[in-house]
Amino acid sequence: MRSDDTIFALSSGRPPAAIAVVRVSGPRAGAALEKLIGRVPEPRQATLARVRDAAAGEAIDEALVLWFPAPRSETGEDTAELQLHGGHAVIAAVLDALGRIEGCRPAEAGEFTRRAFENGRLDLTAVEGLADLIAAETPAQRRQAFRQLKGLIGDRAEAWRRALIEAQALVEASIDFSDEADVPANLADAALHAAQQLRSEIAAALADGGRGERLRDGLVVAIAGPPNAGKSTLLNRLARREAAIVSPYPGTTRDVIEVHFDLGGYPVTLLDTAGIRDSSDPVEQEGVRRARAGAAAADLVLWVTDASAAGGAVNDSDKNLFKSDVWSIENKIDLAVEKLCIKCESGSAILSPITFSISAATGAGTDALVTALAAFAQNYFSATEPALVTRARHRRALEDTVAALDRALAERSSGREELIAEELRAAATTLGRLTGRVDVEDILDVIFRDFCIGK
Repeated sequence: MRSDDTIFALSSGRPPAAIAVVRVSGPRAGAALEKLIGRVPEPRQATLARVRDAAAGEAIDEALVLWFPAPRSETGEDTAELQLHGGHAVIAAVLDALGRIEGCRPAEAGEFTRRAFENGRLDLTAVEGLADLIAAETPAQRRQAFRQLKGLIGDRAEAWRRALIEAQALVEASIDFSDEADVPANLADAALHAAQQLRSEIAAALADGGRGERLRDGLVVAIAGPPNAGKSTLLNRLARREAAIVSPYPGTTRDVIEVHFDLGGYPVTLLDTAGIRDSSDPVEQEGVRRARAGAAAADLVLWVTDASAAGGAVNDSDKNLFKSDVWSIENKIDLAVEKLCIKCESGSAILSPITFSISAATGAGTDALVTALAAFAQNYFSATEPALVTRARHRRALEDTVAALDRALAERSSGREELIAEELRAAATTLGRLTGRVDVEDILDVIFRDFCIGK
């Protein structure tokens, strides 16, 4: 990605569409407009212009054209935007015309956003927030991503970094000017006091139970239980589509099936797992192993049993394996005559806060289960403060910062101010990597490769 090139790409959705947006960014963006429409419009004013292919000598389309001179543009460079009619032929002709202009080339994935980062328009956490905003599937994910894009963690991390640099400066002054009469003797103590406060703030941000990361990925609910209890039928009922094969024969499900959906505005991943039982079949044994592993890692387990059959309750060994809450789901109440008396008029049959009697086949009782699941998701993700940490990269950086501060604080009684200064420097550097201020070349390609062309 050469920054002296002028790049262009289709930035809107796949054609055909009512409107297609083609973006151009770089030092020759203005020259490209001269070639296409014969002039450079007034900055930040939509202008109707005829787009022409100079080489072919023909008009391509009429479009709204916007011009954003550097540095007041999204990328920090001269940027142009053409809002065209969104047909295949129109888009292809404009892109071909741009490709024939000297110094212009098609953009690579994420290159517009990378230039915005390199020109100081976005920091790395805002870039990640933008990626999450594009990928958001639920209102809760959208709100979290938008907060990150607008600097929720980036601004906080930069404030922490500045405070650490100030604390480091105090220690450095204590070292360099220890012989000066007008330099206070307790500069290192003041620096460590500030470091202790910062350490407490960062540790509090980390002690959120991973809510931010989980909101990005979704709440994981595993449907587990013995074979032929109706787990796949329940998955299909909750997902409102035929996502899993349903069969009257035990052991039909051999692998973990994932379904993602929006539950009350929150992202949820449902796992349909193999029936848990002892088996001599090596394939089924692997399915049972995966079922137990999926349920053990889930945030909530729905243990499904056949209400019309005896047994099937979760045993103590499996219950101890699950790190999360376990709800008992008595399924097939339509086949169990003795269970019908417990159904209420609405069709729900809540025996306790974590026990439900349902029929996944007919839908009886599933409305109450869905309502409870939505309440569980809301309670799981709700908090008085938005989650600051939303990615594993953020968490690792902040954990490394806390570790460096702990090492600095451990030197309080040793009097080795050089080591204190070095650990404060390490903590500030780690926070700088979080926002992209220092030493981040090794992670840039990983971050930007997942962006689409034109963004």
